[in-house]
Amino acid sequence: MQTSEYIAELSKCVRCGSCKAFCPTYDEDLTEPMSARGRLTLLRALLNRQIEPSPALNDRVFSCILCGACENLCPPRLDITEAMYHGRNFLKDFDRRRKYLRLITRFSLKKPMLGYRVAKMLQHAASPYLLKKGLIPFRLPILSHPLRDDQQVYKPEKKIGRVAIFTGCSINFLLPHLGLSLIRVLLRLGYEVVLPRGEVCCGAPLRGLGLEKEASEMARKNHRIFSKLNTDAIVSLCPTCIVSLKVHYPKMINGALADVLDISSFLSDKLGYGQPHPLSSFTSVTYHDPCHLRYSLGVRHQPRQLIRQSGAEFIEAEGEGCCGFGGFFSLQYREISRNLLKKRIDAYTVTDARDIITACPGCMLQLSSGSKERQVFHIIELIEDAIY
Repeated sequence: MQTSEYIAELSKCVRCGSCKAFCPTYDEDLTEPMSARGRLTLLRALLNRQIEPSPALNDRVFSCILCGACENLCPPRLDITEAMYHGRNFLKDFDRRRKYLRLITRFSLKKPMLGYRVAKMLQHAASPYLLKKGLIPFRLPILSHPLRDDQQVYKPEKKIGRVAIFTGCSINFLLPHLGLSLIRVLLRLGYEVVLPRGEVCCGAPLRGLGLEKEASEMARKNHRIFSKLNTDAIVSLCPTCIVSLKVHYPKMINGALADVLDISSFLSDKLGYGQPHPLSSFTSVTYHDPCHLRYSLGVRHQPRQLIRQSGAEFIEAEGEGCCGFGGFFSLQYREISRNLLKKRIDAYTVTDARDIITACPGCMLQLSSGSKERQVFHIIELIEDAIY
């Protein structure tokens, strides 16, 4: 997007304030610059040279959690999330606070296996120290082997279709057991499963830090790989990855991928509508809506339908809201992140449900760090338990 186009997009804001209704950062800090409207006003003033880049401006623009809650509330349909991404790209060279975070992220995502090996070697020595100093929000699980290992194809006994999995970084390196659950479910339903060689990060962490060029390079690689596959669908367990592939790639590189679906949408019409499957492990559960799944993809009904079909007692929690993860947000704005987390944990505690189900690996990690009495599971674990 050219600067003139960006200014024109920002000028669509009529300052009505509708975007404040569900803004998690504004709820925690009731000042205008912590709302979408305030951030858009600041970015327009910056582009019109009415203000200069500053640490205070950087803090406001980078404090957006990028949850997407404001996306469908804007009457003139301003693309607020894209506006935040472009603002961060413009400000990155003036932002010293996140300098080393950018270097580490760029290195880790360009050389993921090397970064993984370094993190694996340091996890036991470094994690306790980093946690004690408050430099990381919670301890990350780094296991012995990633999910992907070159190109992998899994064949069912009786094939009815072919599906590609976009694993994403969190599933591949931190929570590979979820990827294995997904593979087993797809095989049970009769789908051949492909984990293609060469998949890279979806680019969302890079965009969040203002590294638009590097994110676009990742997008082109993934588009080139996945567009060549002859599959019925591309599925993922990470809503952020789905939003990147389905919503952001057409804007970033003018490259759309066909039939990109979150796992709840893909499975919603494939598990039958008869009697619920008997559950051996899950009795009563409540559900946490991942922001990107609910707001950016509009998926709310399907996960609840799948939970009810599983046979578990479903107890809806009151209210809704972000868990406070937001990728690097939980690292940079820990107080707001923990306040948002506490609100959701309190809401789920009131339900007396035994377990919390969600559909996002990031939400799983965040909710698990704050839930002392209840375990947090990805919905694919509940589905696998129900059909096996």
